[in-house]
Amino acid sequence: MARIRYDTATTLDGRIADPANSLAWLFSVPGSSDAEQQVELPDAAVQVMGSTTYLWVLDELAALEHPEKWAASFAATPVFVFTRRDLPTPAGADVRFVNAAVADALPAIRAAAGDGDIWVVGGGDLAGQFLDAGALDEIAVTIAPVTLGDGAPLFPRRLESDRLHLVESHAVGQFVRAVYGVRAVQS
Repeated sequence: MARIRYDTATTLDGRIADPANSLAWLFSVPGSSDAEQQVELPDAAVQVMGSTTYLWVLDELAALEHPEKWAASFAATPVFVFTRRDLPTPAGADVRFVNAAVADALPAIRAAAGDGDIWVVGGGDLAGQFLDAGALDEIAVTIAPVTLGDGAPLFPRRLESDRLHLVESHAVGQFVRAVYGVRAVQS
């Protein structure tokens, strides 16, 4: 069965976006573009994101005006977007909107992934919903030398150390990369 991993960048104080949902803090770190090239992104058969992340990606890529930019970033990878709103889709993109609980959507997501991995791109609450559904296998974070004091939290759930085990960690320029396996709840 495919692994489901939450892989994202975060600040030292555990924020994945500032209060305006901006990632400018991430791109302003010296060497961030070099680090971006060095961090191996998940080889995912499916990507999953919430509507805030999706809208940020659309805007960042100008994907509605330039659908070729979406294609260059996502190719034929299906993208599941959890939302209750009607949102636009770039021409030719395989975007599937989900208005259901993660547990209810999992069969369709797993079917689309086949034997490939599933990347929960963001946000933190959506990753938490995968955890709540017992379907989060890994949390990978690239920690930036920045604090924001406020903004979108990395993972707005309590998750104790008995459920996490360190798989790897290393420096990437000014960043720290840490990958944790998530253990299932013991009965």
